[in-house]
Amino acid sequence: METTNNLWKKTPLIYSNHLSEVTDCAVYLKLENLHPSYSFKYRGISYFVKKANAERGPSVHLVIASGGNAGLAAACAARSFGLKCTVFIPEGVAISTLKLLKEERAEVIVGGAQYSDALKDAQDLVSKEANAVMVPAYDNPIIWEGHSSMIHEIKEQIPSDPDAIFCSVGGGGLLGGIMVGCKAVGWDNVPIVALETIGSDCFYRSMALNGKGFNSENKTLPPGIDLIFNEEHAVHLAHFQSFSSKASGSLGASEPAAGVVKMALQREGGVKTASVPDELSMETLLTFANDHKFLVELACSTTLVPAYHSDLLNKLVDISPKNDRRATLVFVVCGGFKIDMQTVAEYQKLLEQDPGETRIVRVDDGELFKVRK
Repeated sequence: METTNNLWKKTPLIYSNHLSEVTDCAVYLKLENLHPSYSFKYRGISYFVKKANAERGPSVHLVIASGGNAGLAAACAARSFGLKCTVFIPEGVAISTLKLLKEERAEVIVGGAQYSDALKDAQDLVSKEANAVMVPAYDNPIIWEGHSSMIHEIKEQIPSDPDAIFCSVGGGGLLGGIMVGCKAVGWDNVPIVALETIGSDCFYRSMALNGKGFNSENKTLPPGIDLIFNEEHAVHLAHFQSFSSKASGSLGASEPAAGVVKMALQREGGVKTASVPDELSMETLLTFANDHKFLVELACSTTLVPAYHSDLLNKLVDISPKNDRRATLVFVVCGGFKIDMQTVAEYQKLLEQDPGETRIVRVDDGELFKVRK
């Protein structure tokens, strides 16, 4: 990919003493929360905006549908280039989100119950305006190429090749970038673990429908989730009509990018998936804030759940010593701006009301795996 004149700066890869002690592995955190828009999305989306500006010139009108983080990334990038940007966002958006978007000089149009509704409205505008360009939130090879830059950075920053890379997954943009990056740096055999929350787990359910997935024969889905077939990539997808997870504002894609599902199914090192309850993500968010002094979104803390639960970590990856050294694990701290102290207080209250000793995680063999608190 192009490596010059990009808007993002190299983010730190830090060694976590605490999580390394907890897991008995060498744990590294890639701090994608430090971008101007507070999330990894700034990489791929600013890369797309840069290309649109080069191809269409300063009159290009950038249009995006987003639950928040992708929209803010597009608004930040558009402002850097002095371009017009319109963000379509579903109803129920927080006032703080609107404030951030408007501070970046974006026009914000609120409407529709979920992302798919906002996307349709955005597409309608693009179809009517000659200078308008749709900025994809996650489903586009240019977006994946931009996100892949984090793997090139990790390759330079880490003392040895990782034994596994962990990330969150919603529509699949981040995962697509990680897979593209791993292929480029010779890490195609490195296991990737993609985590999401129960109630917004379209990727987990889509992977199960294909290849040797546990639901590939029956293809049965709960009410409110539709089975669709993507002809271009010849994969079945789970399409969510609504979401029950509190992380759905970031992870709540109605369906994953079919191209990313296809890549994951064909990847040499594989992609393992797991779907965790909100309560585990909330507990991890609070613990991570205390341990590392970073406040991240629920979608981001979901990535870190296995680092705090050795039984789940052992279920997902082989962490036995490699050639007389501890296993090396990379967790992508993907960030996100939709977190504040009021939300943290709400999570604390919910956990006090439900202090369960075990939580149920869905793993990619279909097992309902019990995680001890």
